[in-house]
Amino acid sequence: MTQAAFPKLLSSQIAFDIARTILDGFDKHYRLFRQTNQTAKRHFETGAWIVAQQAARARIGFYDQRVQECVQALEDEYANGELTDEVWRELKLHYIGLLSDHKQPELAETFFNSVCCNILHRTYFHNDFIFVRPVVSTEYIETEEPLPTYRVYHPASEGLRLTLKRVVTNFQLDCKFADLDRDVALVEARLTQIFGPDPLEPNHQIQVLSNLFYRNKGAYIVGKGINGNREYPFIVPILHNGNGELILDTVLFDQEQIIILFSFTRAYFLVDMEVPSAYVQFLRTLLPRKPRSEIYTILGLQKQGKTLFYRDYLQHLKHSSDHFEIAPGIRGLVMLVFALPSFPYVFKVIKDFFPAPKETTRAQIKEKYLLVKHHDRVGRMADTLEYSNVAFPRARFSDDLLAELQKFAPSLVEQEKDQVIIKHLYIERRMVPLNIWLGEAEKEGDEARIEHGLLEYGNAIKELVVANIFPGDMLYKNFGVTRGQRVVFYDYDEIEYITDCHFRRIPAPRNEEDEMASEPWYPVGRHDVFPEQFGSFLLGNAKIRKYFLKHHADLLTAEWWQLRKQRIVDGFVEDVFPYPQHVRFCNQAALNPPAPPAPILSETIQDE
Repeated sequence: MTQAAFPKLLSSQIAFDIARTILDGFDKHYRLFRQTNQTAKRHFETGAWIVAQQAARARIGFYDQRVQECVQALEDEYANGELTDEVWRELKLHYIGLLSDHKQPELAETFFNSVCCNILHRTYFHNDFIFVRPVVSTEYIETEEPLPTYRVYHPASEGLRLTLKRVVTNFQLDCKFADLDRDVALVEARLTQIFGPDPLEPNHQIQVLSNLFYRNKGAYIVGKGINGNREYPFIVPILHNGNGELILDTVLFDQEQIIILFSFTRAYFLVDMEVPSAYVQFLRTLLPRKPRSEIYTILGLQKQGKTLFYRDYLQHLKHSSDHFEIAPGIRGLVMLVFALPSFPYVFKVIKDFFPAPKETTRAQIKEKYLLVKHHDRVGRMADTLEYSNVAFPRARFSDDLLAELQKFAPSLVEQEKDQVIIKHLYIERRMVPLNIWLGEAEKEGDEARIEHGLLEYGNAIKELVVANIFPGDMLYKNFGVTRGQRVVFYDYDEIEYITDCHFRRIPAPRNEEDEMASEPWYPVGRHDVFPEQFGSFLLGNAKIRKYFLKHHADLLTAEWWQLRKQRIVDGFVEDVFPYPQHVRFCNQAALNPPAPPAPILSETIQDE
């Protein structure tokens, strides 16, 4: 669609110039985004883990920075009187024309929306002015770079082992492997098991994405075997072995393990993509039940993920009839949480006021959520989607829910005709609160389930500590259980950096009066934490106490926390593996892996 196609409509030079300015702003953003992803390779090769973490955090802010630059440029250049409704309508048509040969048109459409929504009133948020629906197709966009989106290998022509060695060496990592032949042989043994007895059939091929996926201290080869109508996804992590050399650590082919690797509870990958939609399409063949919104987010394109999520949400509203209701569980002091039963997410609104003992503000809570957005979530903190001015159909709100919102967050709620407008909220994956999950297990007399919950709870805390996160409020109600039965932290209003906390032992009482005092007889600073006290509010139930002490008694000692804090202060970056230890090649049990999974033939995989 070009200007020539609309000779009468597209007559405004201002509209064209604004469209060009917005697209230039997006192109600058994506150029910087790719540069950060490209440097991830060098950081991995040199083991510059802290620099890599800083780059990954900085990348998250690129989008908003470019949007604000663009908005400021337009506001400085044009007076309000020049920007008529007709100009805004024509602007979108010009922009569509500029995207005809673009490599990231879907991302550019979202960038256009972000700029326009910063300038226009929400009454303009419809398809005449912004991209409520996508316009430019992302099908069959071809890369113009030397590398295609993925490489295709045919093991029948050279043997599976040589093929796998070529797969690894084609990434041209500037770092020596400790023993590549040994590692490739282990990968071959594992893949031979899942590909079947004859992986060298003439029609068998292996497809591998052309660029590695980087996150934390790992690089990941992402590929799949194809034999007829059967597809076998696999992931090969590459790690440093501690001696400046690389190893192939394992092969992930179990769908549950692949889903956890790409979970919403982990930080975004860094991967260089000229055509991101092609990467998304490839990953959907590995994760057929994961929506495109989550795959874009996985790739660090979280704004595109938000856009697609919201479109999916609007579609869900059209095709459902249930009502929004207060979410089950203990009511929070800071957040009002509601949900749509048929929709697997919850909506969280910050209250206008907080009863004692909470001492915080809305701005401080938003800072905590932003901290989590920019932080490595190590598989133990849920990602959140932040929205402004979200319109809900009033008919789907019960009077009780609306009354709750108006009582606890009146500054954020407006009614407008047949809509309820919430000015600011977070949307988060729905999970079963751990306190409810444990209570149900106790009612059923399922001690194995109780033990699993406590084991996971402690592991979640320990992995958060590795990422320099202290949960603050460690009550079970602030943790949730995913469909994969992993425990995840989701209440962020009291989190702190471990390095900002002072972990202390409770001093011995000086006399009988100290022992009987209702208040501490010793000074307590704002960041002082006394792990000995955790048991008083975590271990009141005998069965819970039994399994907590069995697996995580060390969490009740100040010394354990002090040691972890010191390692962080010393600059040591711990390994947090997004897959079980038993599947690693360094574990002898991994040499006899479980039975191979069924190939993906249809969308039957349960996402986490």
